[in-house]
Amino acid sequence: MSDKKNSNTFKERLVEGLSRLKIDLDDDAVDRLHIYFVELKKWNRKVNLIAKGSGDDLIIENHFLDSLTLLPLLQGGDVHLLDVGTGGGFPGLILGAADPSIRLTLVEPRLKRVSFLKHIVRTLALTQVDVLACRIEDEVQLPSETVFTHITSRAVNEVAPFLEMVVRFSHPDLQIICMKGPKWQEEVDRASDIVQSLHFVQSQVVSSVLPFSSAERALVVFKTRSGL
Repeated sequence: MSDKKNSNTFKERLVEGLSRLKIDLDDDAVDRLHIYFVELKKWNRKVNLIAKGSGDDLIIENHFLDSLTLLPLLQGGDVHLLDVGTGGGFPGLILGAADPSIRLTLVEPRLKRVSFLKHIVRTLALTQVDVLACRIEDEVQLPSETVFTHITSRAVNEVAPFLEMVVRFSHPDLQIICMKGPKWQEEVDRASDIVQSLHFVQSQVVSSVLPFSSAERALVVFKTRSGL
């Protein structure tokens, strides 16, 4: 299959999925995401970024479209998103490729993945992205007084430990976005004591259905009590 046909197929599939999710991106954003897609597949042959053998439709839906469901929550004002354990850049760098005005701090301890992330940042000429080769607990590279408007992660499975990891960044306007599946309420219920003790409160839930697999997704947003 020619590169041009591959490009058209990716763009058509991505745009179709975005349309079903009611997310609008301009042609430049779609072009950047296509470059990302090509580089992701190329690097994945040597670096473990996504599951080996993933088909194009699966990559587009599970990594690109799933990440882009956060975009409506990041509109307006000066956004600074912290993505914890971003791996291959999901969701953070996908969001930055879609909207370069979003300021990003990507945290990833695995150096080969860090190399990939920095390669994408250079390739797409993104100027608002910091890639940190560390863990979230690193006070030197990630001082507690750093002000983020939003924090998210696909790497942390449970709500409670994620909130415990990021509580040191709490301030009244911080929004913590937990990316969850259909059983999100069970997770929130399990975390209720931790949520209360850390002075967080659930402020919003944005539900969606991925366009090709019909998989259910939920973005569960927490804020500090004083931030409501």
